[in-house]
Amino acid sequence: MENTEQTTKVEMTPAKAEQKIEHPSDFTSPEVLYEQLIAAIRRYHPSDDLSMIEKAYRIAFENHKDQKRKSGEPYIIHPICVAIILADLELDKETLTAGILHDVVEDTSMTYDQVKDEFGVEVAELVDGVTKLTQISWHKDKLDIQAENLRKMFLAMAKDIRVILIKLADRLHNMRTLQYMTPAKQQEKARETMDIYAPIADRLGISRIKTELDDLSLRYLEPEKYKELEEKVASRKGSRESFINSIMHEVSEEMKKQEISCKVTGRVKHFFSIYKKMVNQNKTLDQIYDLFAIRILVDNVKDCYAALGVIHEMYKPIPGRFKDYIAMPKPNMYQSLHTTLISRTGQPFEIQIRTYEMHRTAEYGIAAHWKYKESGGSLEKNNIDNTEAKLSWLRQILEWQQDMSDNHEFMNMLKSDLDLFQDSVYCFTPTGDVKNLPKGSTPIDFAYSIHSAVGNKMVGARVNGQQVPINYVIQNGDRIEVVTSQNSKGPSRDWMNFVRSTQARNKINQWFKSELREDNIQRGRELLDHYCKSKGIEIGSINKPEYQEKVLQRYSYRDWESVLASVGHGGIKEGQVINKMVEAKKAIERKNITDETILDTIQADGNKIPITPVRRSKAKTGIIVKGLGDLSVRFAKCCNPVPGDEIKGFVTRGRGITIHRSDCINILSLPEDERERMTDAEWQAPEDTNGTEKYTTEIRIYANNRVGMFVDISKVFSERNIDIQSMNVKVNKQGKATIICSFDIHSKDELASIAEKLRQIEGVLDIVRSAG
Repeated sequence: MENTEQTTKVEMTPAKAEQKIEHPSDFTSPEVLYEQLIAAIRRYHPSDDLSMIEKAYRIAFENHKDQKRKSGEPYIIHPICVAIILADLELDKETLTAGILHDVVEDTSMTYDQVKDEFGVEVAELVDGVTKLTQISWHKDKLDIQAENLRKMFLAMAKDIRVILIKLADRLHNMRTLQYMTPAKQQEKARETMDIYAPIADRLGISRIKTELDDLSLRYLEPEKYKELEEKVASRKGSRESFINSIMHEVSEEMKKQEISCKVTGRVKHFFSIYKKMVNQNKTLDQIYDLFAIRILVDNVKDCYAALGVIHEMYKPIPGRFKDYIAMPKPNMYQSLHTTLISRTGQPFEIQIRTYEMHRTAEYGIAAHWKYKESGGSLEKNNIDNTEAKLSWLRQILEWQQDMSDNHEFMNMLKSDLDLFQDSVYCFTPTGDVKNLPKGSTPIDFAYSIHSAVGNKMVGARVNGQQVPINYVIQNGDRIEVVTSQNSKGPSRDWMNFVRSTQARNKINQWFKSELREDNIQRGRELLDHYCKSKGIEIGSINKPEYQEKVLQRYSYRDWESVLASVGHGGIKEGQVINKMVEAKKAIERKNITDETILDTIQADGNKIPITPVRRSKAKTGIIVKGLGDLSVRFAKCCNPVPGDEIKGFVTRGRGITIHRSDCINILSLPEDERERMTDAEWQAPEDTNGTEKYTTEIRIYANNRVGMFVDISKVFSERNIDIQSMNVKVNKQGKATIICSFDIHSKDELASIAEKLRQIEGVLDIVRSAG
């Protein structure tokens, strides 16, 4: 037998406790970084021909030569560092080349065709998959832009999964250098990373990237809690290190006696893992007893269970704390035995047991299947099966993309499905297959995880042979049997009150949309017609393809019937649709205005101001008003617009122009004779403003009343150095609080960041903006 290898020292900081992705120092010269990249490639790559990498470096260097990063470093440093991260994952040359070139199409004059000519279709497709969508108007909702970029990325991933590996490396390096960005941008990027990219790395099983993205996101989203965790873990370093070393020594000696060849190491949990347990289990740091874990690596599965038997003889296991992820792997195909034990001194600790191959899969995930591509041969069958299993969630997301034309709905579904704080429950089908569902799931969630047809025809369920109500909460190990009937009328809307999985929620929604689509389309037409009649608008004059197209572009629908269906089921207000079409009609008419038209207008009403498309007035408020001369501009108190909102101007007699949000109740309910006084308005382009102006806005916070709620809300504003102008609080008999809060901000993005932070406060139920 081989000698057991023991790690003699356990570092007590996550940066050193486990092997991490290589992290070059800031402000390292491009030449030195390139040498590090070549050295990293030569450590694992079987080929001596790195001419493709050299060529990519030279082209990227030339194209990025005049560009700088926010830190002041040459821009070329970023793509080289991305390639170093990819090399640390031991990926093929095409991926590394695309990593070096990933920004040339987006940020330089180089085109897709030029990349294809120089490096071939494979590299060009990878670069294009990572490149964000271009030519998107900055007036467009930021969430729409994010959703469209993610939609493109997921489609590219379906063609070639290496696209997301490059994107993850790109995001990891950007997160490492986030300190050079503004606080608002830090929060925005950290939130996006926490919501989208870290969960994707987790789904793909790439723990080496996932854990660092988690910790970096936490550092910027919860800086105080991150610092507190860092300090408390560091303060326990000495005693924990001594304790772990003593356990490792005992384990190593016992494994030698039992002749089990293994490697024993000690590690500390990464900060986000600790924080997640504290949040989900409502515990303090002192109550988390598996901060530090021992890992045993063995040669085969048989030795995993043999080592487990030895460990359970040595120490007393804590009931309910053993998990067999070898027999029942996680959805990302992670495999290991986890057991929590009590030491001889009464102190609890965790041990993980896995094979070397399982450890490699846990560290590299799906990236492991792209190693040594040049060596030829095909992937083994179990590797292909593992890859397919890891990508089942991607196929689900692609289904959502086809089903959902609404970007807001798509983003909500995506974030819900990728929720890092969501725990899982394992259950079995009648044939013994394992299903992994969100904790709190019901037989309905189980049915839709089998197939949407099973869920739609479900009429009952049996758990462990016993009939149960359909809102029964599934427990670990339950055997679920779904009862279906061809006479079923389909799902009930009540099911939405207790289903937990994103898949089930989406499928139920889609059933109602598709089954009732014709009814919704008809109802949508009636609502538009009724709205036009109530406002004195001739629907025939605006219901034309060129005006409909403006609505499709603004709200990201595929076709006009989808708009009608959405109006029918309440997804969008009829007033928003009609106002957009009226606005489009007026814009086209203004382009075609003639002297005759102006004279006719003046003769019809001498008091009216003729609108011309030539003149624009710029106000000090950062507003551009089209069509009118030098009039004073003020903001409506009813809806308090801020930069980023879609806005309209209203000519007020004797008071200039009042700026409203386009979804303001007062604008939507204007009578037709008053609508003639509306005019187009827009915010000045970002480059024309210095960002120092502040705008008053008002929000309503709905929450469960509790002691300290007011303090917690005030803290969110004080941390951002925002003065609260007014705050009005009302509490009803049921203990529900309505808090109306007025304050000054710079933009809609800042408001979204504040709202996101407020939603994290315990007891907050919803936050809405006042809209008149």
